Amino acid sequence: MNPIAQTQNVLTLEEVAAYLRLPTETVLHQATQGKLPGRKIEDTWRFLQAAIDDWLRSQDNRTVLLQQAGAFSDDESLVDLRAEIYQARGRSELDEGSDR
Repeated sequence: MNPIAQTQNVLTLEEVAAYLRLPTETVLHQATQGKLPGRKIEDTWRFLQAAIDDWLRSQDNRTVLLQQAGAFSDDESLVDLRAEIYQARGRSELDEGSDR
């Protein structure tokens, strides 16, 4: 069997972005921060497809939820929603000693 055929697929930045269906800038940012498995070789990034697949499978629910919550950080309606929730509970956001 050909040893090259046995090697894992090595993807470029653009290929990973297409594979993940994300903007190239997002993939670059995640890779630069070490949140996405890849290697920078001089001026280019390379990724093992198997490592990307493992990374996708390993994302725990808490991490995914926190990432999704971060997407709403600029949503100004959340302040009003939070106030409504506390009002419905009959509590102030500033209550001390409450169980959370």
